[in-house]
Amino acid sequence: MEKEKEEALENYILSHIDEEGDLLRSLNRDAHVNLLRPRMLSGHLQGKILKMLCRLIQPKYILEIGTYTGYATLCLAEGAVDDAEIHTIEVNDELQDFIMKHLHKSKLKDKIYLHIGDAMKIIPRINCSFDLVFIDANKRHYIEYYNIIFDKVRQGGLIIADNTLWDGKVLEKPHHTDKQTIGIQEFNDMLAKDDRVEKVILPIRDGLTLIWKK
Repeated sequence: MEKEKEEALENYILSHIDEEGDLLRSLNRDAHVNLLRPRMLSGHLQGKILKMLCRLIQPKYILEIGTYTGYATLCLAEGAVDDAEIHTIEVNDELQDFIMKHLHKSKLKDKIYLHIGDAMKIIPRINCSFDLVFIDANKRHYIEYYNIIFDKVRQGGLIIADNTLWDGKVLEKPHHTDKQTIGIQEFNDMLAKDDRVEKVILPIRDGLTLIWKK
């Protein structure tokens, strides 16, 4: 019964926010038909939250670690200022064709720069100070991503980390082989002690942490 109520509330929310849009709806459907883990894409609600955050802080330079399908990328582009640059990094080169198929259909494609490869090697080569960073990649490496981008985020900039509640697994003692859960728990514990930032975890989908650099 509780699960039914949660689903009903989610459907209520989705019916009372802005529509998903034709391109994002098409991308979402394509992912569910052709990709192995379509649940990994940000989705309608989280996409609108990312867009709204961009509307509020008006970032010019955005970094996304973990492109996957490009769904969140397009949402960030929708909310960003006209002359924004969105640098998005995807380690899996097999996703490149899927990503570009949908990015090319967007009127915002000129804002978006797709990088394929290891984020730890690519980030130092991007020569700008970021206003917003969205981390949604390998959970084992969240602390590494955070450390490498921190000095490249301007004072007053926003870092967003996805999946920080990890389907409730953060409350459990993980098996020593469950490196994803361990990575999220260690990231959350590290962040809780970092007095260089203000942070709050939003219990949306799988957990979304907002981190404001003092």
